[in-house]
Amino acid sequence: MYIISSYPFAVFLCFITMLCWGSWANTQKMVEKTWRFELFYWDYVMGIVITSLLFAFTLGSFGDEGRSFLQDIKQAEAHSLANAFFGGVIFNAANILVVAAIAIAGMSVAFPIGIGIALVFGVLINYLAVPQGNALFLFPGVILITLAIIFNAFAYKKKADQNKKVPSKGILLAVFGGILMALFYRFVAKSMASDLIAPEAGLLTPYSAVVIFSVGILLSNFIFNTILMKRPVEGNPVTFKNYRYGKLKEHFSGLLGGIIWCIGMSFSIIASGKAGFAISYGLGQGATLVAALWGVFIWKEFRQVKGTSGLLITMFILFSGGIFMLIYAGL
Repeated sequence: MYIISSYPFAVFLCFITMLCWGSWANTQKMVEKTWRFELFYWDYVMGIVITSLLFAFTLGSFGDEGRSFLQDIKQAEAHSLANAFFGGVIFNAANILVVAAIAIAGMSVAFPIGIGIALVFGVLINYLAVPQGNALFLFPGVILITLAIIFNAFAYKKKADQNKKVPSKGILLAVFGGILMALFYRFVAKSMASDLIAPEAGLLTPYSAVVIFSVGILLSNFIFNTILMKRPVEGNPVTFKNYRYGKLKEHFSGLLGGIIWCIGMSFSIIASGKAGFAISYGLGQGATLVAALWGVFIWKEFRQVKGTSGLLITMFILFSGGIFMLIYAGL
């Protein structure tokens, strides 16, 4: 299997993760007026599963180092499979809440708050489990990102005050989704071998872990998303009959969103072998900055909202400073 051998390249892959995780939701934004996010989400999950298998049978099966995907699955012990699977279940519950928040409150609100919270708690959880990286830079970076989230919340309040159509439940969904999102990565990391060149028996390689993780997402989706279709957070209930009537563009948007997200997840897990789980996760969740840029400059979510320019600029500066410190923590 393919293994990362240098920290700079691991950081580069984490930046790709950041771009992917911060951009996939644009695929939902493009069809949100005609395609409910509950229906979008079925194709999104299939995109994740398909991409995880492509990585497993290509990068995860070629080369002389480590174990190939099929060999790895055959020797994996139940606790490793369970950890990766449960990570997928937790992620799916969290992601559905965040996607719902995007549909209600917009990308520039849902991502910085929801995924920002996930970044802060996720970095702490992963660092305490595997303390890799300089804490003198890692934790101040997390503090800067926390401040950025607070400034974004102030901007959201101004938007909500001037636009009465924006329901406050959007921010609540983002908060709950962020708390859950902070937990999933640790379960996937716990399922993986620490030495990828000569991986320990019973544990998973990154490629196998992502596949089992995606299976957890897929199976749990039949519970979580089915419930959400019947009791949506916004709008009328939808059925699988509505899904069958979707246009090609609408189905493709979901698949593309899942492909983009899973590319980011795969790169993050691959890079964690060299960068460490805390830094790899933290940099990837810098997606909050990318998503906020999309929301502000492309989707114009704060257009004609007075008094938010300074708050948003400060948020971007704080986020950028926090991300830089996370990178430096691994040097």
